[in-house]
Amino acid sequence: MQKSAGVLAILAMKHTALCLVLLPRFLLAALMLWLLDFLCIRRRVLQKMEKLGNSPDDPPVCVSDSNRMFTLESLRAVWYGQKLDFFKSAHLGLIAPNTEVVQLHEQRRVRVLDYVKGRRPLILNFGSCS
Repeated sequence: MQKSAGVLAILAMKHTALCLVLLPRFLLAALMLWLLDFLCIRRRVLQKMEKLGNSPDDPPVCVSDSNRMFTLESLRAVWYGQKLDFFKSAHLGLIAPNTEVVQLHEQRRVRVLDYVKGRRPLILNFGSCS
């Protein structure tokens, strides 16, 4: 089934508006990656990160010209992350989304906000699987 010209025009306008909204944020992130590629800045940042997180499991920090930050793959990841952030359903300061969850003991689907009781805050603890 082919889409009509009106539907295609609306989709094109939607994609254009999305690009115009995300472009400034993307360009700022790309500029930061480009700046991090300068060897002196990169060395300073990596050395500070090494001082902060001194875990015995971390490999030693190696600063060379071969580990660039400003690559096509990193720019694609930044663009994808910006799109995900723009379209997420939860935003700071707004009402939480009421998503479905499955009760383990009854295998029944319920909504998260069904567990709210009175004015008591609802705390979700996702825990750790490791």
